[in-house]
Amino acid sequence: MSHDHAQGAGAPAGITGAWEQLTEGVWKQNPVFVMMLGMCPALAVTVSAINALSMGVATTFVLVASCALVSLLRRLVPKEVRIATYIVIIATFVTVVDYTIQAVSLKLYEALGAFIQLIVVNCIILGRAEAHASKNPPLPAMLNALGMGAGFTLGLFALGAVREILGAGTLFGVALFGSQFQPWVVMVLPPGGFFVLGSWLLFFAWWEKRKRRLAAAGATPASAVTGG
Repeated sequence: MSHDHAQGAGAPAGITGAWEQLTEGVWKQNPVFVMMLGMCPALAVTVSAINALSMGVATTFVLVASCALVSLLRRLVPKEVRIATYIVIIATFVTVVDYTIQAVSLKLYEALGAFIQLIVVNCIILGRAEAHASKNPPLPAMLNALGMGAGFTLGLFALGAVREILGAGTLFGVALFGSQFQPWVVMVLPPGGFFVLGSWLLFFAWWEKRKRRLAAAGATPASAVTGG
């Protein structure tokens, strides 16, 4: 009976741990808005929502696949060559993504340009491989990588959607406004990426400050009652 009870108690903890691994990169450690990683593709390819999503999905695939393989080989790779090995693994999956996008849509391939190949040196992927995948079993490594990839994709989409809506009046190529709408051309130019990124960072800073203020206001009455 005690064994069964232990299994029952361990299941929720395991599910909770897996959920935390998956969601860590989406909000608490979001690569774009919190850790400020992968800024080159985040600012360069997010002129439209479809470009942003495509780059996010491509990066997520490389991230999950490379972290899974790094985790499987973690006890076989000598420490002296681990970084070089990780780069070879990442480059292999980037090559798969590169040829896949080229085969599916040449227009999208040209829009993303050299940033597909530059996924190899994306510090998010190499950082996850070194800091997490090389020290954990495959499933936690893949969940963590998937969460980071989802957070990166969400960050790119948040930038790309705003820039496309304001810069072209469309979302995924579908017109949202009437013929009277005047596009903000600056949003599809390089400065637009900085403007939108800065605006999102200001919003999240305000949101966190608001949460802390509400939490402090909620704790004040309880403290007063306890003190009395």
